[in-house]
Amino acid sequence: MSDNIPIELQEEIMKRLPVKSLIQFRSVSKSWKSLIDSSHFIADYSGGQPQLQEQHLFVRYQNKVGENDERKYDSIVDDDNFPHRRVSFTLPRCVKMLIGSENAGSSHGLMCLYSRYFEHFGVRRDVAVVWNVLIGKAVAVAVPNVVGDASSSMYATALGFGVCPETFDPKIVKINYVNPYRWDGDIESITSIPHQVEVFTLSTGAWRSPYGGSSNLPRKSIQFSDFYSIVIDGVLYSVATDRIKTDAGTESSNLIVSFDLTSEEFQEIYLPPRLEDYQGEYSLSVSKLRESLVVLERNEVGDATIVWMMDDDDDGGDGDGVPVRSFTKLFTINTPHASIIAVHAFRKSGESIVVILDDDCESFDDDISLVLYEPVTERITNLGIKGTEHVPTFMRYYMETLLLLDQPNDMIYDKGEKRRLEAYMQRT
Repeated sequence: MSDNIPIELQEEIMKRLPVKSLIQFRSVSKSWKSLIDSSHFIADYSGGQPQLQEQHLFVRYQNKVGENDERKYDSIVDDDNFPHRRVSFTLPRCVKMLIGSENAGSSHGLMCLYSRYFEHFGVRRDVAVVWNVLIGKAVAVAVPNVVGDASSSMYATALGFGVCPETFDPKIVKINYVNPYRWDGDIESITSIPHQVEVFTLSTGAWRSPYGGSSNLPRKSIQFSDFYSIVIDGVLYSVATDRIKTDAGTESSNLIVSFDLTSEEFQEIYLPPRLEDYQGEYSLSVSKLRESLVVLERNEVGDATIVWMMDDDDDGGDGDGVPVRSFTKLFTINTPHASIIAVHAFRKSGESIVVILDDDCESFDDDISLVLYEPVTERITNLGIKGTEHVPTFMRYYMETLLLLDQPNDMIYDKGEKRRLEAYMQRT
């Protein structure tokens, strides 16, 4: 750009450029580096016009190489050439150190991964990593007060992740809940759950209680089985189960629990009776289709998934302050001669991205395939990505962002302090 072009105009032009170009431009001049690195430019770029930014599908899967498994990562641009345009990226050290990681969510171009083992299997270290894939920046966060798992403890822990749409501050939400398989009594008789909800904000580098304190907590009878959540318009949504003890036994009903990333308020949203009472072997899940929330209902056989969309309009309350929302059945994903492992995402075009296992496979160690399902024509297209089912495949959409540009690599937030990874590993 010419020096004769006002810096304000240069800034507006830069906001429309891809992230990788901006990273290169930081080396052109000191003034450009100062502009791109500034907090206001990062915020404006991250909260600007998403239609101008490319959408990427992040995929992690396990690939069979001879007798061994190799973990693979792909970032696929969602454009007219999908899925052939791949973007190269480098795995940060702290991502490599996660063992058996889970996807805690994605928001504003950032991914959040979580694992109970960090660098060494067998030595318990609960760590989450917030990662900007395209610019190669990542920060690790030590997760405190994790209270066990669903197989051995009275309590279990679930994690969610999102970016506050007003401050662009990444937040990790940790929820401890009562494990119904380890508690036979009336859950509501429990006076309190240890460290029930804690929120980590990157701006402070510390964990704290949510705004509202003890008056703003989920009911103790609600179980967050895995807290697979999705962020839409600054709100985290997750399917949960409410288990109430009655004289006839335990009654279970499904619902959606939301968490506002700005106000940090929890809300419950009722589901239609069919979904509320659904007790199939495979739990319901949530996803995002064209910026709307959808609930996925997978049948027991595993060869079909029904897609329900939540209407944008609020139908009022039920008298107890619980929003009543209507849901519309959109379509059913059918995969003849194959079982649906998961429906992970939807393209901007509305096509579903589905993980399937061919019915002819003799075991779960055989190959699974990633396919594209077109709901109007019911056409299934193989995307050419294969993996093994016994290691979970996950994928998330993300947009281009500069968030974390000001963060140094190889650092971890632990007990309110920022430490180098080496110092953290030596101390724990």
